[in-house]
Amino acid sequence: MAKLRVAILFGGASSEHSISCATASGVLSAIDRNKYEVLAIGITRDGVFVPAIDDAKHWALTEGELPEVKFAGETIIWPAAGTKEFFVERDGKKSSLGEVDVVFPVLHGPNGEDGTIQGFIELIGLPYVGNGVFASAAGMDKEFSKALFSAAGLPVTPHVVIHREQWLADPETILEKVKQLGSLPIFVKPARAGSSVGVSKVSNMADFAAALEVGFNEDSKVTVEKALVGRELECAVLSVIGSQKPRVSVAGEIVIRTGEFYDFDAKYRDANAAELICPANLTEEELAEMQKLAARAFRALGCFGLARADFFLTKDGFFVNELNLMPGFTPISMYPKCWQASGVEYPDLIDQLIQLAFHRD
Repeated sequence: MAKLRVAILFGGASSEHSISCATASGVLSAIDRNKYEVLAIGITRDGVFVPAIDDAKHWALTEGELPEVKFAGETIIWPAAGTKEFFVERDGKKSSLGEVDVVFPVLHGPNGEDGTIQGFIELIGLPYVGNGVFASAAGMDKEFSKALFSAAGLPVTPHVVIHREQWLADPETILEKVKQLGSLPIFVKPARAGSSVGVSKVSNMADFAAALEVGFNEDSKVTVEKALVGRELECAVLSVIGSQKPRVSVAGEIVIRTGEFYDFDAKYRDANAAELICPANLTEEELAEMQKLAARAFRALGCFGLARADFFLTKDGFFVNELNLMPGFTPISMYPKCWQASGVEYPDLIDQLIQLAFHRD
């Protein structure tokens, strides 16, 4: 039986470029080469599609420089609509790279995780792994994902949305809205960014304007969220072929060892900053409730394929923080770790996600 050909797409024009490369490293290392043939395609920070090295070690995070897709004279030409053949062009000359059966985009952040690349692939007509255009766009935007969660009756973190022009025009009104969140600390987050890029914890309102500026460097709007006292928990969600009901993993817990919160460095650069515990120590009732809420959040955004559901467990119960629709996918990331603790090994998880691409509604 012929192998399926998978285009693994990574990098991208976002601040999470290098994290996408690390995710690709994980997928490249674990995909079943007896079942799948891989075409690695990178996207430079300028948005150019280029042929990439099919080498997991090359794209892995190290203590040195973060991995980066760079232009080296060759560009990838995507198939015309309704066809499957990719080409590479160099110095005006084009040669075939063969046909691709399915695209696996492992892009994080804007211009990739937010529905843009999903719409592009749909126009071509190729199957692809993961969430569709609407879910990707909604999941990337904290303002609208929280609105959809609230409309579905899910408990969400108390928050205020601030647009840059609103802050510049009427800061006093904005400050009044923020005060209504209650006591400090609060978190200031870019509304459409991930990996904790541009996130600040504010424990003194004298630092609020500076935190907004950091957030506005990543996005024209931010969410200001009340810091909740409790445990930070996550679980993995996976669609099931032929069923509207997704499968939900056991829970994992993030325990901060150093620093103020689970920021970019704690996630990707400082191995001692936080501990990822999976499975988390929860009662059967707590786990069942968390899994139920995760499935409801998944359906509230119209998700398909995969998501990581992030929660706070407080004295008042669970609060949905967000859904990450293309979570980190390195072998030590929480999404694969939760599935491994649930009995699904990494290569099988990748296989299931690829097979789901052919069963999209």
